[in-house]
Parts: sequence; C-alpha cells; structure tokens
Amino acid sequence: MVNKKTAGIIAALGSALFLGVSPVFGKLAITQGLSPLAVVALRTSLAAALLFLIVALFGRQYLYIFPVGLIGCVLAGVINGLGSLLYYMALDRLPASLGQMLYSLYPLFLAVWMILDRQTLSRLTLIRIGLASVAVILLTDLSTNSIDLTGMLMMIGAAMLYALHLPINQRVLYEVPAQTVTLYTLLSMSAVVVPAYFLFDRSWPAQNIPWEPVLGLTLATFLSRLALFLGVKRIGGMQTALLGLGELLVTLLFSYYWLHENLSPLQWMGAAGLGLSLLLVRFEKTAPEKHAEGWLSWIRPPDPPKEIWPPYQ
Repeated sequence: MVNKKTAGIIAALGSALFLGVSPVFGKLAITQGLSPLAVVALRTSLAAALLFLIVALFGRQYLYIFPVGLIGCVLAGVINGLGSLLYYMALDRLPASLGQMLYSLYPLFLAVWMILDRQTLSRLTLIRIGLASVAVILLTDLSTNSIDLTGMLMMIGAAMLYALHLPINQRVLYEVPAQTVTLYTLLSMSAVVVPAYFLFDRSWPAQNIPWEPVLGLTLATFLSRLALFLGVKRIGGMQTALLGLGELLVTLLFSYYWLHENLSPLQWMGAAGLGLSLLLVRFEKTAPEKHAEGWLSWIRPPDPPKEIWPPYQ
C-alpha cells in the first residue's frame, strides 16, 4: 500500500514529466503555423472538455463543490489562464529551454505568497528554494543567449501568476477532491484563454492545423493538471512546486533531442544543482496543514448550522 507522502511525490513527479514536455509541444505547434493564443486556447479548451466528459460519464460525484470552493477554483483558473497567455506569448519569443528555465523561478514567488498566507516553511525547504534558484540562474546563462527582454519579463510574469494559483487551489483541496478542483480550474482557464483568442487574434494557419503537437500538448495539460492537484492535496503546494522543477530537466532533455537546443557547461552545472534540490525531498516533512488565518482563509466550506432547539438544561 502506497502511503500518502509517496503517492504525493509520485503525483508531483508525474506532473513535472507532463509539464516538461508541454513547452516542447507548444514550441512545435507555434513553429508549424499556430499563433501562441491559438495554441493556448486549443490545448486548454480541449483538455477541459476531455476532463468534463470523463467526469460526466464516470464520476458525476466529482461535479459537486461548495460555493466558496467554486469561487476559489474560478479565481485560480482566471489567474492561471492569464499566466498561460503570457507563457505562450513569451514562448513565441524565447527558446523552449530558456523559457522553461525562467518559468522555473515560480517556487520563489510561491514562497512569498505562502508567507503572506501565514504558512510556515521549514529550514530545509528554504535551503532547497535557494539551491534551486541558484541552479535556475546557472541554467539560464544569459551570456550565451541573445536576450529578448520582453519575452523574459512575460515569462517571469507567467511564473508569478502560476505560483499565485497554487496556494488558492491548496485551500480548496483541503475539502474537495483533486478531480473536482482540476475540472473547475481548467474550465475557468478556458473561459479566459478562448475569449482572448477571439478578441485579440483569430489567426489560423494557412495550411493544415498541426494536430500532432496540439493533441500532445492537450494530453500533457490534462494529465499534468490532474497529477499537480493530486500532489498538492497530499504533500502541499510548496513541495509539489519544488518537485515540479523536474519539468525543467524534462524540457532540457526533449529540447536537446527534438529542437536541437544545446546547453553550455555552466547550464549543466545548474541542472546538477536542480537535481540535488529534487533529491532532498526525501528528508522533508510533507503533510500539509490547515491554516485558519491568512489572506486566503475565506476559502473554506460553510460552518454547520447551529442547533434549532436549545439543548436540555
């Protein structure tokens, strides 16, 4: 029987695997004729439709959610949807490997959001955040790249928004199954990215739609989101985020073989440091706790009704 911590680690690493191939599929779709807004609209709406169909057919109990939890999912989905728009617009301007390196700064921003929510971080977690941050800086190695400042700022903004949606969904996950949170978060993301495409883009490839990378990206989005929230529910948002940095190693590997993007020796040193940060998870105490205070404390189920009749004296 797999214990709660092990199951959470497996889910987080699975999310990292699927998230790691996402920028590669996204970059392939963009280079084959789709605009960034078209890519994010297609992959998000198709992933949401697939999950809704599965839940409606085989798990209708996952459609229920308490009202404040739904508001939390909608808020997280809107924030993450805006972040996705920034991410794919930045990916159009940056190499997939460099873009994912900058995006991997999100545990730093997540630490800020969690501290504002009055959640404590262990000393080991802070050490791992510092180690991972240094590793990402080494991986970026800007001296070897032509810098697109706009693309870099957009990717950092996407990382900030992605980090912000995690503690919001973690609050909902205290009381709601991961399948439900994934469904309503994806639907809310679709409600942002699809109108954005029709309002600001509406371009379409002159030739056939590159369905292979689009469907690969859709499946990666579907599986990564489900695994992400399973991990958050079992080991907490910060540990899931730190393990999720493994997606950077996956991106680097696939970028090397599929997109022929090479790394410098300094970047390989960063990859080794990031791997060490991931391995230190075995020493973490990962059970998430409920917090009554903090700026997200409003995301909780309603209190049970008080007794109508007073107790006997």
